[in-house]
Amino acid sequence: MMVFLVACEQQKEHTAPAILERDSVPVMTTYGVNTLISDSGVMKYRIISEEWKVNQNLHTPRWIFEKAIFLEQFDEKFKPMTYIQADTAYYYTEKRLWELRGRVHIKTSDGLTYDSEQLYWDERMKKLYSNTFSRLVTPERSLQGAYFWSNETMTKYYVSNSKGSFEKGIMDSDADEANAASDTLQQPMRPQATPVRRSTSANR
Repeated sequence: MMVFLVACEQQKEHTAPAILERDSVPVMTTYGVNTLISDSGVMKYRIISEEWKVNQNLHTPRWIFEKAIFLEQFDEKFKPMTYIQADTAYYYTEKRLWELRGRVHIKTSDGLTYDSEQLYWDERMKKLYSNTFSRLVTPERSLQGAYFWSNETMTKYYVSNSKGSFEKGIMDSDADEANAASDTLQQPMRPQATPVRRSTSANR
């Protein structure tokens, strides 16, 4: 006598791993943003943007500003010090790092302006830097180059290019003007000719 044993098992549905929506969907979206950001009880800057997304689920948690941003930076007395605007911005919350992209423009209360297509603002190191073409204009001169570095208040900055570099804020203003003069490209000067009296011949 032969006995056949039939094992019944539950049918399984084979599906691909789902893409977790929480990885791409922001946990908060705010429209018409005009808010103040503080650090240790001190107001640091104001954020103005049409849209502000917060996504803490990405590998690098961040704030996302895809519809332009305007930042107003304050000094310790809550006086406007610097204005920053860009087409797009990302703030990496764990790193405390701003990444500004597209028509980045800065203007300080001292009359300095800065323009580039990309700029980083490291709040921990209190510095600004860019590895893309940058143009900086002060009331005294205009600088441009492939690398830019500045302290957070833009009172000390560095711009490099193929023609040299210029650094501000390390010395006093008089020394700074002297550096600016020495940084100017000088054309080789033609030696001045010594006048020679032409002798007249006795026989004409």
